[in-house]
Amino acid sequence: MAPVPPGIRLMVSFDRDQWYRALTFILTFLLYTSFHLSRKPISIIKSELHKNCSSVSEISTASSSSQQASLPSKHNDMDCSWKPFDKSNYKQLLGAMDYSFLCAYAVGMYLSGIIGERLPIRLYLTVGMLASGLFTCLFGLGYVYNIHSLGFYICIQACCCCAENLQLRCACVKDKLRVANGLVQTTGWPSVVTCIGNWFGKGRRGLIMGLWNSHTSVGNILGSLIAGYWVSSNWGLSFIVPGIIIAIMGVFCFFFLIEHPNDLKSVYAQNSPPGKSQLGVNGHHEGVIDFSLCLLFAKLVSYTFLFWLPLYITKAAHLDAKEAGDLSTLFDVGGIVGGILAGVISDKLGKRATTCAVMLLLAAPTLYGFSMISEFGLGPTIGMLLVCGGLVNGPYALITTAVSADLGTHKSLKGNARALSTVTAIIDGTGSVGAALGPLLAGLLSSGGWDQVFYMLMTADFLALLFLLRLVKKELDSTKSRPISIVQLKEH
Repeated sequence: MAPVPPGIRLMVSFDRDQWYRALTFILTFLLYTSFHLSRKPISIIKSELHKNCSSVSEISTASSSSQQASLPSKHNDMDCSWKPFDKSNYKQLLGAMDYSFLCAYAVGMYLSGIIGERLPIRLYLTVGMLASGLFTCLFGLGYVYNIHSLGFYICIQACCCCAENLQLRCACVKDKLRVANGLVQTTGWPSVVTCIGNWFGKGRRGLIMGLWNSHTSVGNILGSLIAGYWVSSNWGLSFIVPGIIIAIMGVFCFFFLIEHPNDLKSVYAQNSPPGKSQLGVNGHHEGVIDFSLCLLFAKLVSYTFLFWLPLYITKAAHLDAKEAGDLSTLFDVGGIVGGILAGVISDKLGKRATTCAVMLLLAAPTLYGFSMISEFGLGPTIGMLLVCGGLVNGPYALITTAVSADLGTHKSLKGNARALSTVTAIIDGTGSVGAALGPLLAGLLSSGGWDQVFYMLMTADFLALLFLLRLVKKELDSTKSRPISIVQLKEH
């Protein structure tokens, strides 16, 4: 008899439930990667549009009328002066567009958690992804059809946020379309966190969630590369291609996503283990409030980098849009490492709040260092991008994944797995308020110099740390009173 191949031996060493856990982990990872992939292009095209407008303005001032006539005429107005972002207040307009998306996202997130408890998550998420793909593609079609209405782009962004939310209440009237994008995108996060929380218990949750949450940075990296490939030639494709990708992933979601281990009971005669998760950290409502407020300011910092970092690099390092977009992916690479480290450390210490607090404490001076060192060349900038990405995204990743799952699977919820969707939506919805404010404030403050933006980011980091101090004290006091590996807050 021939020996069994090593690969087959490895496959049969895992039981059925482990294979389904692996499927859920990989599928939800790819699903939310596509969400972030579809959000990233807007930050890449900002610097390209402004750079072209500035270049043409300088040329027209310095050149004679005959030289102006020699400029390429095809798509000249579109490529080099894309209205309405061709004016001196372009930063405020771009900030308003970001704000429309993120504000709709924040509002929709609260509704999404409630709706997600009452609808099949697989269908809910599928419709949201298909709608997100539609609105992302519509944004790119603005280039194809030469649309220059600010209202069109704002409405698309808000509706797309709602498609992640399935609430297509923004009826795509001409004055209301980045709001639509924001609403539909809120279907994503509560759904995938609920699924992953249902399949994985408290054991090594920080590590598992840290690895899984790298989908955020992976999506940002892929989105930057895809958008950067077409940004100079046809920025419409920078949106259309990601829109098609997220729609395709929505189809995969429909055919393969298993919400809960118990859903397999109808497929197999024997009962599957219920797979209930047990709360490890901070199960009381005070923990939800404190972590939510902390995330508000932590996400403010993270999303300001997400939407404005490529433009800042363009100005500070004098790079073109594609080079700045590629360089900004290092921030996301650092975020992957930071999220994993935060999960591993918090698992080891049993202190989620303390882990977040230490990283926030280190992040603020690092941000100041980045604002200074970015002027000293490419090498130091690369190093600081990696460090900043880890310290900024580490607490954000830990709170939105492991902490949300801990709180959403507390024993006080009596095994109601769907309550995880609501808890996740409350925490991330509050954080999304900060995500909406950050890019808006960056657009307003950057007109007075980028230093003001960094001062705002450092202030937000300290405020995020402030809201964690009470939980940090309780964790430390609990450790002194009894040596346990998982910290639980006292009842008030």
